[in-house]
Amino acid sequence: MALWMETGSEPKTETEIADLEAISALKESTALELKEKGNELVKKGKKHYPEAIHCYSRAINQKALNDPDTSVLFSNRAHVNLLLGNYRRALRILKMPLSSSLLTLRYWFQLLSFFLAAKACLSLNLLAEAKSYCESGVGKDPTNEELKKLAKQIDLKKLEQEPREAQVSKALVEAKDLVSAIEDRRLKLGNAMYRELTGLRKPVLDKNGILHWPVLLLYAEFMSSDFIEDFCETDICPPLPWDKENHYSRDAIELYYEAGSGICLSKRKILRYLLEGTAAANVESIGEEEKDAADGSPYDSSAGSSKWVKVNEKRTLHDVLKEPNFIIPMIPVYYVVSKRSGFYKDFITGKWRPPA
Repeated sequence: MALWMETGSEPKTETEIADLEAISALKESTALELKEKGNELVKKGKKHYPEAIHCYSRAINQKALNDPDTSVLFSNRAHVNLLLGNYRRALRILKMPLSSSLLTLRYWFQLLSFFLAAKACLSLNLLAEAKSYCESGVGKDPTNEELKKLAKQIDLKKLEQEPREAQVSKALVEAKDLVSAIEDRRLKLGNAMYRELTGLRKPVLDKNGILHWPVLLLYAEFMSSDFIEDFCETDICPPLPWDKENHYSRDAIELYYEAGSGICLSKRKILRYLLEGTAAANVESIGEEEKDAADGSPYDSSAGSSKWVKVNEKRTLHDVLKEPNFIIPMIPVYYVVSKRSGFYKDFITGKWRPPA
């Protein structure tokens, strides 16, 4: 019997030939029934679309229909995936017959495949590929108005995106330049703190290659704050306001930073942070696909070093930020305390901790 024939062997008897023809006819009949069932399910509405896709797939797997009919099954399956919003899956399905050896594709199916592939690419924002499918279709049928109309939609979307792409490119370049400047200075950046106070403020690199930092000043005793929008890295101690009681006069205050707070972030995470709030915030690929160092380990501040480190106000901001135990929480944070306050002793002895 033909069912027991080895794969690749040819039928030798009339019985084996008859059996194979019967099997082939049965598979062809099954494939056609599955195709019609799929078509009926599509007519019933969206909730039946997944079942229709399953029917088309089963029909294709019968491998019993000729090339044009098989291509129609691919087209139907892709079209229903498009209707469900499965654009990538639809595109993969359409590429199979368009790039395979199905050279006997029906003329109308070729045009339909190019149209559906272009629609899928447009939905995925693959504009160059979408335009290519349209041009291939119009090349076969220069009078096809649907393909021409779709090509105009693609051109319009490209025009709309050009300014956006320029903004994205500019944001990426600026962020990468910032990361390079931070790396060149051997600065360590950790997770952002006090975002409710700092918002999306970030450092800026000027045309002379000088970093300008926004700096948060926290009055630890009262947990009130001031903000310095532009603290140049070559400047020394920041200007501070005078309080009404004069407890925080310039000669009475001291500045501290928290030693070894958090972990050092990887280059990629720093770049992602710097892109927040920019046109490139949601870009999937940021051009940093090469192997990137993982986040570092917490700094060990147990070897006799104080949790709070007093800032030498005669040093520049650049010199302070380069301290090996200073992990910058994305922007520098200085804690301001008054030597005249009763709170001072609690602070320097480590009895006070920032709120979580």
